[in-house]
Amino acid sequence: MIRISPIRLIGPDNEQIGVIETPEALRMAVEHGLDLVEVVPDARPPVCKIMDYGKHKYDLSKKEQKSRASSRHTELKEIRLGRTTKIDPHDVQIRIDQARRFLIDGHKVQVTQRYRGREMAHKQIGMENLHKFVEALADIARVEIEPRWVGRQTSLVLAPDKAKIDSVKRKRDQEKAKAAQADEAAADQPAQADAHVQQGEKAKKPSGDQRTRNPVDSEIDALLGG
Repeated sequence: MIRISPIRLIGPDNEQIGVIETPEALRMAVEHGLDLVEVVPDARPPVCKIMDYGKHKYDLSKKEQKSRASSRHTELKEIRLGRTTKIDPHDVQIRIDQARRFLIDGHKVQVTQRYRGREMAHKQIGMENLHKFVEALADIARVEIEPRWVGRQTSLVLAPDKAKIDSVKRKRDQEKAKAAQADEAAADQPAQADAHVQQGEKAKKPSGDQRTRNPVDSEIDALLGG
């Protein structure tokens, strides 16, 4: 029950009705067969709307479910740089590509570097591997958790940067579109070349009767003044 009066009223079609007394707003809601719902109670006067309260509650619950499902969809993927800091650069690149796919899909990535034996005395080698990850993925990700140590391993967490990922996707789509246009243009070139050849052949084709004449006939014509 809305006890404050007056209120700022929004109609059933989202039209701004203005500030009116609460009893009048209730009367209008009844006329529409709907409810008067307080949507911004902290405003002065409070903002109310004429709507179907049951449908409103249902829509809110669907949004909450969608939000929870979206948060569950985001996972933390772990990528390990082997059991030692002596990892081949090619293998590092394979893991970078894998991390890129995870980040573009919206997942966070934890990159872990392990140390074996005396490698703990040269921690900078493992840190360089982690820095390669950060630099290679800077176009789509940001460091959410800086490198931290747990026993004989160190790890960091990368989080997807939505704005950067959207930019990369747009650029990729533009490149695909340009490639498709280039393929279409290349496919049209043979047809155009054939058309030019046909036109050239028509231009070279002689007109009139071009049958081969006997040289003797030509000489006779000349003597007779033909």
